[in-house]
Amino acid sequence: MSVGAFAWLPQGLPLWAAFLLVGLSFFTSALTATFGLGGGLLMLAVLAQTLPASVVVPVHGIIQLGSNAGRAFVMRRESAWGAMLPFAVGSAFGIGLGGALNVNLPSAVLQAAVGLFVLWSAMGTPGVAGGFGRLGLLGGGFLGGFLGMFVGATGPFAGAIWRRHGLERRAFVATHAASMVFQHGLKILAFGALGFAFAPWLPLLALVVASGFLGTLLGKRLLDRLDERLFQSSLKAILIALGLQLVLSALWEAWRG
Repeated sequence: MSVGAFAWLPQGLPLWAAFLLVGLSFFTSALTATFGLGGGLLMLAVLAQTLPASVVVPVHGIIQLGSNAGRAFVMRRESAWGAMLPFAVGSAFGIGLGGALNVNLPSAVLQAAVGLFVLWSAMGTPGVAGGFGRLGLLGGGFLGGFLGMFVGATGPFAGAIWRRHGLERRAFVATHAASMVFQHGLKILAFGALGFAFAPWLPLLALVVASGFLGTLLGKRLLDRLDERLFQSSLKAILIALGLQLVLSALWEAWRG
């Protein structure tokens, strides 16, 4: 097959990396649709090893927007839309502030803060005191949106918030997906306004998103068969693992200087 057949790939991206991202999108979307979390951070870790650092967060944002949009659409009747409003408003302000600052904040410190919050929330009981309340959701959306402009991996942060809100497994997956659609959508607009060129990546990302939608359909079938208690215990374990990974990788980054 001629080299010209792959001219639609972003310049400098090897063919094996493109196939890896398409296949990984299926797996990570199925994982997140089944257990609510985990796929986004795994995708981010692979992107960080595959792509130039300057494009990792924006490209991850589009992949996660597509993955979460498919999940939010398939499970739209399960979402807690009333709780979404204050979270979405907070996200808009947080992303606006993060984009306006346009500075290099210490990513290790921010990542460690996200990890510690995730660990603290995972150790608690789901639904304590009715969750965080409207003000808490507003603040959580603000912090998640702001941090997402700098560290990318805020899915566990939002997941920790929705877990404390006491949602049933289908409602958790659907609401988390809808909240991530809003955050990633605004984040992409902010990166576009800051001058990031998305166009060279769109053909590949279309394949990645399509693969992710197929993974979502599989994950939804697995979620429907999953016992509620098993889901909640698995979600707690995933949150603890993700929180520890964020803290340890932040410490490693700080130690390397």
